[in-house]
Amino acid sequence: MNDQIRRDRVTRFIETLNQARELGLSVTEATGHSLTLCLPYSDRIIGNPATGVIHGGAITTLMDTTSGSVMLCALDVFELCPTLDLRVDYMRPAEPHKPVYARAEVYKITRNIIFTRCEAYQEGGETVANCVGTFMRIGPQALPTAYREQITGGPA
Repeated sequence: MNDQIRRDRVTRFIETLNQARELGLSVTEATGHSLTLCLPYSDRIIGNPATGVIHGGAITTLMDTTSGSVMLCALDVFELCPTLDLRVDYMRPAEPHKPVYARAEVYKITRNIIFTRCEAYQEGGETVANCVGTFMRIGPQALPTAYREQITGGPA
């Protein structure tokens, strides 16, 4: 599978997620074992009106979505992998009026669990947050065929 196919799959997948659509998440890069998504700055995600700093929940959602979607890049066959555990360490507040990016990578795939790590950052800036996640593999057979075809772009 090439990177454009990965990017298209992730784009179609995040478009099915209400929270990702509401936040305006978009794919920046998709490779064999990594994925970068962008969270654009908007007034809707401000956590502190006095400073304009983005709410931590929006950044956590960005990181969870990126970590949970990187499986579409790493696995040959699409399967949903719900979050089992996500540990987020915040390093500093994101600078107001700038987008935040999250880059996730798969570092281990087992029969039942996928392990990821992710970094949220801003261009030219330091790390905003780091996270590690574990995701449960439920297998491609657990998906309705129509949904699988919607994400993959056609029959398997």
